[in-house]
Amino acid sequence: MAKEKKVKSKSIITKESFEFLKNYINNPSPVGFESGGQRLWLEYIKPYVDTSFTDPYGTAVGVINPAETFKVVIEAHADEISWFVNYITAEGLIYLKRNGGVDHQVAPAKRVLIHGKKGPVKAVFGWPAIHTRLSNPDQKETQPKVDNLFLDCGARSKKEIDALGVHIGAVVTYEEGFEELAYDYYIGRAFDNRVGGFMIAEVARLLKEHKKKLPFALYVVNAVQEEIGLRGAEMIARRIKPDIAIITDVTHDTQTPMINKMVEGDVACGKGPSLAYGPAVHNKLLNLVQDVAEKNKIDVQLRALSRSTGTDTDSFAYANDGCPSVLISIPLRYMHTTVEMLHKKDIESTIQLMYETVLTLTPQTNLSYF
Repeated sequence: MAKEKKVKSKSIITKESFEFLKNYINNPSPVGFESGGQRLWLEYIKPYVDTSFTDPYGTAVGVINPAETFKVVIEAHADEISWFVNYITAEGLIYLKRNGGVDHQVAPAKRVLIHGKKGPVKAVFGWPAIHTRLSNPDQKETQPKVDNLFLDCGARSKKEIDALGVHIGAVVTYEEGFEELAYDYYIGRAFDNRVGGFMIAEVARLLKEHKKKLPFALYVVNAVQEEIGLRGAEMIARRIKPDIAIITDVTHDTQTPMINKMVEGDVACGKGPSLAYGPAVHNKLLNLVQDVAEKNKIDVQLRALSRSTGTDTDSFAYANDGCPSVLISIPLRYMHTTVEMLHKKDIESTIQLMYETVLTLTPQTNLSYF
């Protein structure tokens, strides 16, 4: 008897959407300066929504069925961690402050872009050579700290710095971009959480291409300033006043060294999106998402969160009179570094889970606890 030939399933991600993902990840979008990335996102999502708008701080929203009164949000955040120019020495070296939770320990010897008034300026995080750091055998190894890290852009005086358009408050981003690794892994800076912006845009694309008619208004929200306190979500939640919110963000893959599973839980890249239990997560909505995953044979992973989710879920859940909210996260390795790593399968599974959940919801969906 001849062996049955396996048919390779068609990828949710198209060639065109994959190109958008790469460009979107590579484009700088630091906290408070997200407009460049938001323009790319709005241009991509425009064919798949009926209308779009932005708020005063740059959160971008695409809307399907804007005339409907019942409102569902699918949301991600657009901003990436970065640095601010804080002090320029007479010798032309630049000291910094954090803009979001950037990890100072990964900074030494990294290449960066300083976004000055005359355009991007290339620079590096200077770091003393190992020969000089260990010249005295009794000397303790110097550790990188915010106050001993500096940028060198080639200028040798403050006057030369000024001539480049670099100024106090200029934002600094890492230069590393998107790359593909073996076995369908991707790396890049700012997958936290521009992969979320990509995934919610793909949900809108699938709805359009499959000609699905929703019985409610769907707001596809790409919020700013999550990394410094969920601020963009806080503003836009008050403006939209949604009835239901589905938030997507990244979570920690806990399979690598130096991570305690007893604290962080057991989550792995390639095994599907992670669903969270926590006070801000609405239990009935979470149960609905789990039922959707089971019905559609989408593998999911579970974790528990104490008090806060640390994501925009909190802002939507507690906005206005309260909004039933759920968090669907994608596993990520090496968060807040320049080599954040995730798996293609998880991207597709998370898109599919959000898409099928949106199709399951109606204005009559009963999320009351009583």
